[in-house]
Amino acid sequence: MDYAFTGLLALVLGGFGGFYFERLRRGAAFQDRDAIIAQAQREADNLKRTEEIAAKEIVLKRREELEREINKTRDEIRDFERQLDKRESSLKDQQDDLVKKEKFLQTNQTKLAERMKVIEARDKELERLLRDEQEQLYKISGLDKETAKNQLLDRLDRELKNETGTLILKHEAELRDQCEVKAREIIGMAVQRCASQHTSELAVSTVDIPNDEMKGRIIGREGRNIRAFEKAAGVDVIVDDTPGVVIVSAFDKVRREIARQSLVKLIEDGRIHPTRIDEVVAETTKEMDGFVRKTGQAACQEVGVLGLHEKLVDLMGRLHFRTSYSQNVLRHSIEVSHLTGLLAEQFGLDGDIARRCGFLHDIGKAADHEMEGGHPAVGAELLKRYGEKGEILHAALGHHDDIRPEYIYTVLVAAADAVSASRPGARRESLDRYVKRLEELEAVACGFPGVEQAFAVQAGREIRIIVDSGRVNDREAAKMARDIATAIEQALTYPGEIKVTVLRETKAVEIAR
Repeated sequence: MDYAFTGLLALVLGGFGGFYFERLRRGAAFQDRDAIIAQAQREADNLKRTEEIAAKEIVLKRREELEREINKTRDEIRDFERQLDKRESSLKDQQDDLVKKEKFLQTNQTKLAERMKVIEARDKELERLLRDEQEQLYKISGLDKETAKNQLLDRLDRELKNETGTLILKHEAELRDQCEVKAREIIGMAVQRCASQHTSELAVSTVDIPNDEMKGRIIGREGRNIRAFEKAAGVDVIVDDTPGVVIVSAFDKVRREIARQSLVKLIEDGRIHPTRIDEVVAETTKEMDGFVRKTGQAACQEVGVLGLHEKLVDLMGRLHFRTSYSQNVLRHSIEVSHLTGLLAEQFGLDGDIARRCGFLHDIGKAADHEMEGGHPAVGAELLKRYGEKGEILHAALGHHDDIRPEYIYTVLVAAADAVSASRPGARRESLDRYVKRLEELEAVACGFPGVEQAFAVQAGREIRIIVDSGRVNDREAAKMARDIATAIEQALTYPGEIKVTVLRETKAVEIAR
């Protein structure tokens, strides 16, 4: 019994103790919960305040940026408004000026219209007075209009013939008073008018090869063959992708021709190495020297120039390889020599000296790549060095009008040089120069009143002009042809002659010489 009660009491006390301790534990837990919640609330409040402050700062910065942009936009708008105000003011001023000018023009037009009416009235009155005067003259003279016109024209024709004959006799007398030397100079300078200077040189030659394998042999291992050839011949050899062709380049045409012939021999022989290259180039050079000497001697014999120094003979032979606008310079020198001799003999001068001057005038072109200066100065220096006379030196130095002529032979050489260069087929004209000459020719013709169209035909050797038949009659067309021919002579430089044909109801043809 006691044990049972004691156990029950212990059970009750244990239950009350567990209940009490549970209550204590729960109370502590609730206190921790409240503290955590309060702490979280405080942190949330702090975070909220921090975010609000940051947001306010961002808003303030954004507001400041917007205010700056707004102020900038306002300034731009103000500048634009000021520009618009200026433009508006300028346009207004221009409009006022235009109104003033329009009023001024209207006033002038009104005045011109009134003046035209007055002039027309005066013209009518003048025509009436002229008719009355003509009728009075017909009544007084007893002649009709056609008879009076014919008599007046006959009298004018006789007077003009008399005056023309008097002028011709007067000028003939004046010409006879001129001295013979002055006449020679005038004739020589007149012939010289057609002179023109051209230079066009080719600096490359091509050599055909049988196949592309030969290119590799020409180049050689690591380029030793082509370097040896360029050194021995003094040229540049261009081996590119062009099939079947090797290019030899040099300004000295004789040296280039030696290189070309040497390369042809090497290709035909097939043995291409530095030793063989030196042998072939030396052999070809010797052959070329002989050829140049023979060519120069043959040219001297052809023109009859004797006693020329051997060096000058060689230089003339070198001109065989020089061209100017496709014209061979040696053949050109021979032509100039013949022409100069003929002109000199016509003037009673020494034909031998003249032929010598003409033959040697371009000798400087054989050495202008070796000496400083143009070919006239180089030629004069060479001729002086080898003992030629003053006339020959001066002809070589002054045949392009670089100096004032002191000898008549210089003028004759310049004239013969121009004749040889400008004869048909002598030289080739560049396309640009050809087109420009045709345009200038047509422009000269179109500048005359009454010309409707102008066409350069026959490669610029003739110009055909179509005129307005209402503005130009037959007599004026004939005069216009002569005037256009004269204008072409004064304004243009051209080889040969140009035929001027004016087309209306009839043709009037003149030649511009």
